[in-house]
Amino acid sequence: MATASQQLTRPPRQPRRALHGVILLDKPLGLSSNDALQKVKRLLRAEKAGHTGTLDPLATGLLPLCFGAATKFSQVSLDADKRYTATLQLGVRTTTADAEGEVTSTREVTAAMLDAQRLRAACDAFVGTIDQVPPMHSALKHQGKALYEYAREGVEIERAPRRVTLHAIDILSVQGEVVTIDVRCSKGTYIRTLAEDIGEHLGCGAHLIGLRRTGSGGVSLQGAVTLEALQAMTEAERDEHLMAPDVLLADCPDVDLSQDEAARFLTGLRRKVMLPNADLVRVYGPMPGATASVGRVLLGSAHVQSGELIPTRLLSPLEVQGLVSQQATEPVALATH
Repeated sequence: MATASQQLTRPPRQPRRALHGVILLDKPLGLSSNDALQKVKRLLRAEKAGHTGTLDPLATGLLPLCFGAATKFSQVSLDADKRYTATLQLGVRTTTADAEGEVTSTREVTAAMLDAQRLRAACDAFVGTIDQVPPMHSALKHQGKALYEYAREGVEIERAPRRVTLHAIDILSVQGEVVTIDVRCSKGTYIRTLAEDIGEHLGCGAHLIGLRRTGSGGVSLQGAVTLEALQAMTEAERDEHLMAPDVLLADCPDVDLSQDEAARFLTGLRRKVMLPNADLVRVYGPMPGATASVGRVLLGSAHVQSGELIPTRLLSPLEVQGLVSQQATEPVALATH
């Protein structure tokens, strides 16, 4: 318990702010996604925050962090395709399929295994839709307990295969027995498992020694900022890195509504539209006091079915007003039209 003198000298707690937007963080090695989120949340003094899917502490790279209204669209990023740069150590298998585990076996890596055509064939064998068994060292739950907790206790749990899609695997470099690949894949793909599988296909085994996420849906490391850089900035400079919430929806078609239609849409009513069916669209209304050609504000997301615009995730009136205020005072980056 703090003494009276400590309470007198302690600086006053800074008030939280109702910020709305996305920070593209280049997560450092060794930090969990939640720890990274909490550090940035404190730096921004944000009231509400969330991330868009866990990135392992041993992985670095793109971690979109959502604030305020943007948290309503975090699922879009969770469901989006991902892109990784993965580094494989051939010839060695470990208990965790990465560099954190204990070595379970070593095998010779022959010159024939490192042949360009053979490496290409090993990668191509996993391109497409495949069934992948999740590793024991993962955060998947079994009876309310993470699999990695069972693994630490030496307990093996039977796991059902999960269907994932590997869109492309490109070989970036081969340095001795270390191979670096570029992977474009669907959500839920375990790159550690892919590393093991490629090693087994070659006949020597492998484990992951480096992983960097470079893309998620329509966003990439372009425009991302490191935690170290954010910590060195002023608050105003940090705010300049806050992108508008619709950056998470940048790959989706957009719909502009009139003032009257926008008001009805925000109440959850379906609207008639002359548009083709679409699973997800971003919906805008005119900025208060301005025409649509001058400025517009995000209202939420929707899907289009049989000529109807059906709300999916709606911003509250307070969130819309917050976005209007931010767009009037801050140079936030908007999604492309």
